[in-house]
Amino acid sequence: MTEADPAQAAIDRHFMRQALAFGARGQGMTWPNPCVGALVTQETPNGPVIVARGHTQPGGRPHGEANAFDRAGPSAAAGGTLYVTLEPCSHRTIRAATPCVERTILAGVTRVVAAMADPNPLFRGLGFALLRTAGLKVTTGVLESEAQAAHRGHVLRVTQGRPMVTFKVARTADGYAGGAGGSRLAVSCPAASAWVHLQRAHHDAIMLGIGSVLADDPLLTVRLPGMAGRSPIRVILDSHLRLPLDGQFVRTAGEVPVWAIATESAPLSNETALVAAGVEVMRVGAALDGHLDLTDALRLLGARGITRVFSEGGPTVGEKLAQAGLADEVIVSTSPNALGHPGVVAVRPGLAALLANPDIYQRVETGLIGHDRFEHFSRIA
Repeated sequence: MTEADPAQAAIDRHFMRQALAFGARGQGMTWPNPCVGALVTQETPNGPVIVARGHTQPGGRPHGEANAFDRAGPSAAAGGTLYVTLEPCSHRTIRAATPCVERTILAGVTRVVAAMADPNPLFRGLGFALLRTAGLKVTTGVLESEAQAAHRGHVLRVTQGRPMVTFKVARTADGYAGGAGGSRLAVSCPAASAWVHLQRAHHDAIMLGIGSVLADDPLLTVRLPGMAGRSPIRVILDSHLRLPLDGQFVRTAGEVPVWAIATESAPLSNETALVAAGVEVMRVGAALDGHLDLTDALRLLGARGITRVFSEGGPTVGEKLAQAGLADEVIVSTSPNALGHPGVVAVRPGLAALLANPDIYQRVETGLIGHDRFEHFSRIA
């Protein structure tokens, strides 16, 4: 349902943009729940004003609507309008006795504007129906495409059992992610590196192939001022459990969790040693090439509640993800500096062909961050 009055429709889009922006603040901290943005407005002689904002809180509770109503207090929401980026939940759970539909009705708002319906077919539209039955006016589909993008991880987890995956790779001007033999390169400029750390903070997990771990011994934490606590779970795709016990991942597993996903045939002795060092080891089946099945690995993460994965580098992993239809977003950053000799190709031929196919990927954004040029592709098929 859309708003017939053009002036009201413009107002609704204005406030929904703010709800989406506010909801984005909690991305990476709310899994297994989506990070929903909500705000409450009241009419004044000078037009509607915001009286409260909310977004889903760390750990997934309270939800965005409940957080907004808590901030509004017992009476400020009465007679107002609730803007919310996802259909209010209508079912009770053990963790939350009062669904957001009930909170909305009890708060006394008279109108609800929602961006999109619940993707769960068991509950899709039920919240809207209950609100209408209670006498509230409900407008849906406001900035729906933007909300679908914001909640893509939640949608995929509900509908396909896996999280959204963003694959990011940095390359030199001549197309290399690493030096000869896989040696580490400092490709990104400081501004681009800081941006990558921010992206880490906005995802539930960072994922890397064991080849990149062995080549670089990275730390993969958020190292922006004041944001160390936003470091997500570090997931290593490690088919044969080769993760070094003396590497940075294992040494810091007690500070930031490390999950290693291996095949069922990986050595038990290696698992025992890693677990003793604080690493959680999980196993999935193997693909035809003997390496772990990426689809099974992502479904395992989805079963653990992960909704958003940031896959940093590992050109081979990136290509495999894209070829399996699992790389939902691809970000390629290109430095103005060249390596000057052959190295590890950043965008392998299979990935390059898919990115060039307009029926599969759409280039949604380009620009500069510092000296580096960024291209953002979104999978459409």
